[in-house]
Amino acid sequence: VQLQACGGGLVQAGGSLRLSCVASGRPFSSYRLAWFRQAPGKEREFVAAIGWSGENTYYPDSVKGRFTISRDNAKNTVYLQMNSLKPEDTAVYYCAAAQSGLFRAASSYNYWGQGTLVTVSS
Repeated sequence: VQLQACGGGLVQAGGSLRLSCVASGRPFSSYRLAWFRQAPGKEREFVAAIGWSGENTYYPDSVKGRFTISRDNAKNTVYLQMNSLKPEDTAVYYCAAAQSGLFRAASSYNYWGQGTLVTVSS
């Protein structure tokens, strides 16, 4: 699976952005998908994950209620809607795909996109 993320940019605190990640290669619908982020000098952090059917979603407390992950299997695309953005959300955001493993663990994901930068100004 090849993943291509886009949609990052500069936004003021309180604003919104929607990230997209398009997949190509193997059947998209059999994969669980996730978003992670990495800020300068920090470790990669789990942001959101979604099961193959889209019914099950997972978030850390830091983004719960502000971010929403969704997928469109017909378009081979996973989205991350980010609302009420904060300066601490500034990071490079990566989409990832896996066929099994823990939803929240980066080590579970075999395939990664190239990352898209989100900058939130105060």
